[in-house]
Amino acid sequence: MIHETIGLIGLGGMGQGLAKNLLLKGAKLLVADLDPAKVAVATGRGAEECADPAEMAARVDVLAVCVTTAEAEQSIMLGKGGALAAMRPGSVFIDHTTVSAEHVDLMRAACEEAGIAYAEAPMTRTPAHADRGEVNVLFGGEEALMERLRPVFDAYAENIFHVGPAGHAIRLKLIHNYIAFANVASFCEGFALAAKEGLDMTKVIGIISAAGGKSGMMDLYGELTLRRDFTPHMSLSNAQKDVRYYAEWLERAGLPGFMAQSVHQTYALAAIMGHGGEGCTAVIKAYEELSGVTARLPEG
Repeated sequence: MIHETIGLIGLGGMGQGLAKNLLLKGAKLLVADLDPAKVAVATGRGAEECADPAEMAARVDVLAVCVTTAEAEQSIMLGKGGALAAMRPGSVFIDHTTVSAEHVDLMRAACEEAGIAYAEAPMTRTPAHADRGEVNVLFGGEEALMERLRPVFDAYAENIFHVGPAGHAIRLKLIHNYIAFANVASFCEGFALAAKEGLDMTKVIGIISAAGGKSGMMDLYGELTLRRDFTPHMSLSNAQKDVRYYAEWLERAGLPGFMAQSVHQTYALAAIMGHGGEGCTAVIKAYEELSGVTARLPEG
């Protein structure tokens, strides 16, 4: 049973599932989102709308933010009239947004100065997993804080991984996402080339999936890509953002980033072409529009 009052800002693909499962576990939940329709879904399930982040922050024991970018989260938490200044000492800020490594370090320091516990907790998996209460939470911070929050995480997570001190979770998440989205970009490029050369796409995906080219992302999205299903379970714009954060971090760490920059620019090109709101595998459309072919499985 969840005894603490929780605030959740951000009811997008992941946040809607978090809200649903928190309510199923009996949590007292306040919610906010820029989209009134998403708020209506949550309030219809028993949540209370609280559109002012500062007001919400003052009323809750745990404030979770699950938005799109580090910049958006900083505006909510640290901007003029921001939520952090309104939080009660001893309350907890859960950072569920996939942000930059630099952002996590900034937020941790700001929370420490304000007497607020900072819980770094990016997630992996998809909105479908969030809806089923099966996300992975990557936790960075003190184990005692993780245990305090376990009833909250258990409402929507299948796995809770304590990856180390604060700062380690987002770094691992960015590495994971870079590898995943680089894999998507590579198989989309390969599919487009195969289509241009007239290969049998059924054999292309079948043979790749039976050999060393097989991957988790291929299993999730390979066939869907060739069936022209670009539902934004993981949007292209989010993939571009995550790879950008990774590439910037890599450069600050003093490592060469030739591959990372290439992957980022591939997603950036597809976004410029108008595909940012589609699923991440819509990156294939950049190759298709340049080559004049469409990579698809035969009908039937």
